[in-house]
Amino acid sequence: MRGQEATQALLGDTITITDEHWQMPSRLPGWTRAHIATHIARQADHLARVFEQLSNNQPTSLDDSPDAVDDEIERGSERSALELQVDLDSSAGRLYKASTQLHRLAPGRPVALTPSLTVRLDQLPMLRLNHLVLHHIDLDIGFTPEAIDPQAAMWLLAYNAARIGRDSAYPAIRLASDSGVVALVGGGGRAQVVHGPDNLLLGWLTGRLTPDKIDPSLPMLPTR
Repeated sequence: MRGQEATQALLGDTITITDEHWQMPSRLPGWTRAHIATHIARQADHLARVFEQLSNNQPTSLDDSPDAVDDEIERGSERSALELQVDLDSSAGRLYKASTQLHRLAPGRPVALTPSLTVRLDQLPMLRLNHLVLHHIDLDIGFTPEAIDPQAAMWLLAYNAARIGRDSAYPAIRLASDSGVVALVGGGGRAQVVHGPDNLLLGWLTGRLTPDKIDPSLPMLPTR
């Protein structure tokens, strides 16, 4: 599964959400489903902006101000079901159009997204796929970690493990997935080895699946 397929899966589920249900709580504390939809759409626009900056050989940045982004999401969360659906669809289209110019750039080129986050150019599609899949779960409309495409789950498990790295907010864990993804994450000390399917390990690692689906002795991890 790639970004376009994940987008179509998302749009296929969100088309049925009513005005009332968009305003209901999502899995993310303090956010309704409409907040999440707006967040997904604005991330697409912000990535499209980065792609256009790269195409024009300009300095890159996802956005100008965190406060402005928060305001955008709050205002966007007040819209109707139709407006939210159109925004999800059209913003994804703008992102795809902007991305078609990137094939001529070096895949290893560093891209600054924020003052504290720089990634390789070829990591940007994975960043978008991660955003789509995890926030699809957060909408709480029936899409669960168990439903994640196996190939996407494998990619995203490795991607999220690399992003977490040796973050001391996590216990020391050695992941060993059924597909062969192996990663050491978390703080110091003796690492607990955790086996399982990629999709369940991904759900647990990102705080979207209770550990009893894998091993009841495991802790619940922070939502990323």
